[in-house]
Amino acid sequence: MDFGLHFGTRGCLASRDNILTMAQQAEAQGYAIVGVADHLIVPTQTAVRYAYTDSGVWPGADTGECLDAIATLAFLAGCTQRIKLLTSVIVVPQRPAVLAAKLFLTADVLSGGRVIAGVGTGWMPEEFAALGAPPFEERGAVTDEFLTAWKALWTEQTPAMAGRYTAFDNVMFEPKPVSKPHPPIWVGGESAPALRRTAAFGDAWYPVSNNARIPLNTPALMKTGIDRLHRAAEKIGRDPGEIDIALVYFRPPSTAAKYDAEGNRQMFTGGAAAMLDDAAAFAAVGVKHLIVYVQAATLAETLEAQQRFAEDVIRKAR
Repeated sequence: MDFGLHFGTRGCLASRDNILTMAQQAEAQGYAIVGVADHLIVPTQTAVRYAYTDSGVWPGADTGECLDAIATLAFLAGCTQRIKLLTSVIVVPQRPAVLAAKLFLTADVLSGGRVIAGVGTGWMPEEFAALGAPPFEERGAVTDEFLTAWKALWTEQTPAMAGRYTAFDNVMFEPKPVSKPHPPIWVGGESAPALRRTAAFGDAWYPVSNNARIPLNTPALMKTGIDRLHRAAEKIGRDPGEIDIALVYFRPPSTAAKYDAEGNRQMFTGGAAAMLDDAAAFAAVGVKHLIVYVQAATLAETLEAQQRFAEDVIRKAR
C-alpha cells in the first residue's frame, strides 16, 4: 500500500506558496500521491445535500474558493519531482472533452508522466447550469462519452469521434502522453453506475469512505464494495485483477481515539499503532492506495497533521 493526500484549493491552501510548501513537504515525507479537489465555480445556494459530510454541506461552500484542478497539477509538476499528481476528482462533463484531454496531456508531459486522471460525474446541478455544461441529468452518459474521447485522443494517431456530446475529425492531437498508454483513469463514486463505469473505463476504483448512503469506512464495508466492483467487471468480461483499488479516507487522522454512537472506534484515530493496524486491515482487503485528508484551518496545522501521519504510518508501514 502507498499513501497520499487529498486537499481542496481553499482556505490555507488557496495560495501559491502554501500549496507549494504542502506538496514539496509531502514528497519529502514519503507520500506517493497528492490529490487536488475540483470545482470551477461555487453556487451561493444548492438544493442538493453533499454526501460526504455529516452536515450535508460541501466544505468549501462558505468561501467559494477553488482553483482549477488540472492547472494546479501543472503547477505542481514544476515544483515536485516524484510524487504522483491526481485530480481528486475532476467533474468530467464540465469541461469540453478535447479541452480536458489536452489539459491532462499537458500536465502529464510537464510532470514526466506523473498525472492520474481521477474522474467523477458531479453532484451539484446549479454548478452545471452556471457553466453551460450538458444537462445535469445526462451527466453519466456525458462522462462515458468524454472518457471514450480522451482515450482516442491520447492513443490514436488520427483520432475521430462522432458522439452525441462531442465530435471531432481531421485533427492531430500531439504529443502523446508520457504515461503509456495514457494517464491512469481512477473512477470515483460508490454507486452502481460508478462501479459499472470503473469496470468499463477505469484503471482503478477511487471511492470516498464516508458516503452517507454507501459507507466504505471500514475494511469489511470496503471488501463488500470491492466484491461489487468485481461482479461488475466480470459481467462485461473484464478481469477484476486489472483494476487497482484506491480509497479517500475523508475524516482527518487523529492521535486521540474517536468513537461513534455505537462505541466503534473511527479508523485512523487512536495513535500510531492503531492507525498502522487500520492501514494493514484496508490493505488486506485489497486497497493499494490510501488517500487521507489532513487539511486544517491554518497551514501550520495542516503541515503538522501531514508530518504526524507520515511519521506514525507511512514510515513505519514500509
